Amino acid sequence: MRAMGGLRSESGQMVVELAVLVPVVIVVALTVLNLMQFVCLCATFDRVALDAIVSQGVAPAGMQVEGVATEEVASCIREALASPRCEVSVQASSARQGGAGGEGLTFPVSPLLTRFTCTLRYVPWPSSFVLVGVAYQSPVALVHERELVVDRFRAGVVL
Repeated sequence: MRAMGGLRSESGQMVVELAVLVPVVIVVALTVLNLMQFVCLCATFDRVALDAIVSQGVAPAGMQVEGVATEEVASCIREALASPRCEVSVQASSARQGGAGGEGLTFPVSPLLTRFTCTLRYVPWPSSFVLVGVAYQSPVALVHERELVVDRFRAGVVL
């Protein structure tokens, strides 16, 4: 009779353990899912950003305006990624030749060396929720950058 009473007192323990464990497993699964998507988008972004800079950011005749080139590069990258949780921005700035701090050459060998910096911002889903006392809050955004220096007058010249 005593053995039966001992079993009855522990009969709901597994249900309670499962109720405590399920929210933690869901939070871990969402974190892993978001990280996997971010890594996949980073791999695609690295490949596509360089191709877009070389193909869209450089004009063979050297007549392209920097603002137009950055928008063409950004739209090409957005089209390749096709993810609603990604934000792509591209900045172009002149890349001076010479040493650090302006030391080195006194005149630029190629005057239109342009440094393109492409930035990918990934916003995880869901951004926050609470499930049975376990709070999940993702960072505001994960950021990945890629940059390349090209010469706008000579198509295909990458530095």
